[in-house]
Amino acid sequence: MNTIDLHMHSIYSDDGEYTPTELMKMCKDAGLQIVAIADHNSTKAIPEARNAAEKLKLTYIPAIELDCTIHGVDLHVLGYGIDENNQALLDNAEYVKKQAQNVGKEQIEKVKALGFYIDEDACYALSHEGVITGEIIAEVALQDERNHPLMKEYLPGGSRSDNPFVNFYWDYCAQSKPAYVPIHYISLKEAVDMIHAAGGIAVLAHPGNNTKENLSLIDAIFAYDVKGMEVYSSYHSPEQIAFYKDYAEQHYLMITMGSDFHGKHKPSIHMGDVGEEVENADEILQKFLEAIKVNQ
Repeated sequence: MNTIDLHMHSIYSDDGEYTPTELMKMCKDAGLQIVAIADHNSTKAIPEARNAAEKLKLTYIPAIELDCTIHGVDLHVLGYGIDENNQALLDNAEYVKKQAQNVGKEQIEKVKALGFYIDEDACYALSHEGVITGEIIAEVALQDERNHPLMKEYLPGGSRSDNPFVNFYWDYCAQSKPAYVPIHYISLKEAVDMIHAAGGIAVLAHPGNNTKENLSLIDAIFAYDVKGMEVYSSYHSPEQIAFYKDYAEQHYLMITMGSDFHGKHKPSIHMGDVGEEVENADEILQKFLEAIKVNQ
């Protein structure tokens, strides 16, 4: 049984469902021992999660997941061992949030232009701080029966029904998709520098989602001071895990593991689900903890 999960999200991510305290209780119930909430561009969960974890005798790692770009490709970079009060991180969170608040209406209109019926008020009722996500649009779309002929892949039994909300996002609202609305994210270099300035270490999140097996792109990412790779992920097939593990070992990169648990937006993803059983988890964890200590 895996007892480590270094990637999950709380309500302080626009697509998270649970409070930090609720997440820590769920982690305890799931048998996890070492955990991290890595909210999108936000450190707000850390104080509450740290306190809850201490009471439950869990080892809690302060973390964040930064949106950034390299060569025109949007990436997620995890920062571990960070100071949650770092001003640059706080400023970036506001910078991203304001942009996200401003693009919601445009994204709804783009989805409607594809033939979907979308209740804008219902979207805002589900939003956190007025941020509309592709997952929220999908949730509202699924509630309107007029959309069901267009949504059959996302309805029970459909080919995309395992995680219907986020799959809709990836199919329609993600980068290069028809309802995509760009947000200006910081560069990879800026993200890595920001994490280092906050006392943390940078790790590439779920490469199977963003880089695939594009070696030239992966090499470009690790030309910056990114210290590790999330090899074990709920998104990765056994073949991908083997590919990323081999790359990490050849390039002396730290290996991490995380489920990317969100709650209702990714219902098929469970805490502690990192793709497969990690045989050398203790060794991986020891190297990870040592790396964080060095940077604190």
